[in-house]
This record gives sequence, structure tokens and C-alpha cells, in this order.
Amino acid sequence: MNEKIIVAEGIRKSFRISKDKSLEILKGISLEIESLKITVIVGASGAGKSTLLHILSGLDKPDNGKILIDGKDISKMSDAQLSKFRNKRIGFIFQFHHLLPEFTAEENVAIPIMLDGASYGKALERSRELLKIVGLADRSAHKPAELSGGEQQRVAVARALANNPSIIFADEPTGNLDSANGEIIHSLFTELKNNHGYTFLVVSHNPELIKLGDVVHEIKDGTIIDGNLSSR
Repeated sequence: MNEKIIVAEGIRKSFRISKDKSLEILKGISLEIESLKITVIVGASGAGKSTLLHILSGLDKPDNGKILIDGKDISKMSDAQLSKFRNKRIGFIFQFHHLLPEFTAEENVAIPIMLDGASYGKALERSRELLKIVGLADRSAHKPAELSGGEQQRVAVARALANNPSIIFADEPTGNLDSANGEIIHSLFTELKNNHGYTFLVVSHNPELIKLGDVVHEIKDGTIIDGNLSSR
């Protein structure tokens, strides 16, 4: 049985929409995410998918509830502790790659490695290894403007792997790509899971990406309505 990377209990989140009115987005969600799997969260726009992803990853805080990542209660961490924890244990891939335009692909990947304390030389060595894994060894010295959209997103995938995280969170990772480049990312996720032992939690509308899910949860009206929609 796979280890539980994330255990979330009773997650609630509301947003104030006027002076005297709030909208409850998440209504007591409890969820467990297993290691060595691709878990996908689906649901209509506004259902709370991205909000849940941001809370589970420590980018946002719930109003109520508890989240354990690798057995660590992130709700008890200070902002500084949480930032350090995210850099060491969590990888992020977003719909837009958010690469720094003035740096090369290998430098973009090396930055979080250096933030974790590695020397520039060691960080570049690790960066080049990761760019090779995502199929961009020959593009490592190029800046983002010199790369296609699909190549930029693969650099973002390599950056997410920089410090060998326990789990990678991906928010609509192929939402800005055409079908061909989207398929490359899908295949890459599967390869990273099967051959390199990475764990993914993905929010997506993409039917092809949803098919990759070992576990698929649907969120509706702020709750998980089915524990696992996947037939895998």
C-alpha cells in the first residue's frame, strides 16, 4: 500500500464578496493523496479546484482544517518555515510557465537549487540533468523567448523537480498548450512517475490528462462528491 503524502482533514475556505457577505468555496473537504501516483482533481469552473490545490500546497491557508505533508502539519508553520518547506518538499507547475525572461533555461532551473544552498556549479549540474530528463538538453542555454511554448513548459517541469520534491502540484499544466505539446507533457508526467518515482496532484479540465490519473476526484459545490472516479 502506498504511503500517504498528504492527509487533509476538514478543509474550509471562504472569501468575502461584500462588507457583510462571504462565499464559502470549500466546505469541509477531507482527502488523502498517495505517493507514486498521479491524482487528478476535476470539477466545473468555480468549484474550488485551484483553491483546494493552493491550500494543500501551502500557497494559501484554510479558514479551518489540518494539512499534513510528509507527516508535517503545515498549518503550524510560520511563513518563513512554510516557504523553506515548500522549496524543499514541493514542486509547482502552473498553466503559465512563469520563467524569468533574462535567464537561460538552465539558470531558471538552477535558481531554486541555489536558494536551497547549492553552489552555482552544483546547481547548474543538477539543472542540466533535469533538462536532459525533460528532453531539452540541447536547449539549456536558450532564454525563454527563444523557446516554444511547449519547451518553456518543459523547463517549468524541470524547475519543479529541482530539489527532488515529495509531491508536484500542477494547476492546469497543459491549459495554455496545443494538443501536440500537451501530449508531450502528459507523457512526461507518466515517465516521471513510473521511472523516477515522482508523485503528482493535478487540477485539469483536459480529458486526456484526466485519463492519466491513477486516482480522480471530483469537487462540486465545495465538497468531494466521489472519492475516486478513476477505473485504473
